[in-house]
Amino acid sequence: MEIQGGKKEYDKGCISLFRILFLPLLNIPSGHHHVADVMKRQLETCETEIQCEKVDLLSFSYGKLENLVSSAYLYWIHRFPNLYSSLYKFAAVKERKAEHRFFAYELFFLAKMKQLIDEAKPDAIICTHAFPSYLLSRLKQMRIWDGLAINVYTDYFVNSLWGMKWIDYHFAPSVHVKNHLARMGIKESQIYITGIPIDPVFQTQRENRDKKEKLTVLVSGGNMGAGSIRRFIFMLQPSGNIQYKVLCGTNEKLFQYVKQHNDPYIEPLTYITSKEEMNRLYEEADAIITKPGGVTISECIAKDLPIFVYDALPGQEEQNLRFLKEECLVQELSNWDRGINPEKEMLRVLKSDIKDHQSKKEQYKQQIELTDPHSFIIHHLKKLKRA
Repeated sequence: MEIQGGKKEYDKGCISLFRILFLPLLNIPSGHHHVADVMKRQLETCETEIQCEKVDLLSFSYGKLENLVSSAYLYWIHRFPNLYSSLYKFAAVKERKAEHRFFAYELFFLAKMKQLIDEAKPDAIICTHAFPSYLLSRLKQMRIWDGLAINVYTDYFVNSLWGMKWIDYHFAPSVHVKNHLARMGIKESQIYITGIPIDPVFQTQRENRDKKEKLTVLVSGGNMGAGSIRRFIFMLQPSGNIQYKVLCGTNEKLFQYVKQHNDPYIEPLTYITSKEEMNRLYEEADAIITKPGGVTISECIAKDLPIFVYDALPGQEEQNLRFLKEECLVQELSNWDRGINPEKEMLRVLKSDIKDHQSKKEQYKQQIELTDPHSFIIHHLKKLKRA
């Protein structure tokens, strides 16, 4: 492996070369990777000479084992969702002390994490997944590495595996998460509400739109092939009032299913490579139907797009949905799997309840404390160098 090396804003003056290591987990498409990629691009385009590298610790440590783990994970949540959900709640949702130890993880991965750091020689490590964050916190506690460590939370809750006490800064998605971290003993000066980082192209507001006879609704959430999206599409039974555009991503089976469904009001779209193209689809849409993944939801909140949730994968998405419903940021389509056409419920909400949901999104966006986390990171790297 080749290793390359109140609202606040910070100055972006030039500094010498710094190395930043991003640590998501597994190589399947996920919010952990999306957030790492967005922050990596932003830092690399700053007026600063920075080298960023993104590494999956499992692949680095045990090579092809990552493929097996990824496949097993997708199989498990697809075939045994209730079992996975129960185990996830037991292992990750239960609130623990900030210094809780996971000795099995340390046994198999702590030395590998040290090896990765020795090879990469990073000045800062940004964790977008709980597992590497825990190992990094232990190395910081043992004084084996003393660089800048940052947790970037990519869901609307914090599972108990995240490293806490020895991490320098925490980029939280909401006041709710900030308060949770404070209860865990993290100093308020170490926690900043940033929202879940998204590409700047999605930060532009949608223009006021004229009322149309036919609405456009995006359908998302089937990229990894898990969940119930095909069954949901079958239940849509469009009336002609809505044109549905299904974002199939890299899921070729889903694309072919929608195509063969042969409904003029349901259009399949292949993988969207361009952020600008995805932003255009958001701009043209009147609403989105999706699962409660942190990044997609954050993009839609930024676009003030009405959000309907049709399903949640066991684990993180279940916890996300719980928060999003409590904050009235999404509308759950809860009866479609009982034979009730979801289109009627969507049309009712879009005609009557939408203003209340949009005001909740504005309240959420007003929570943001740190508008430019990338300049914040550069600022603190400069401080470390001077020290």
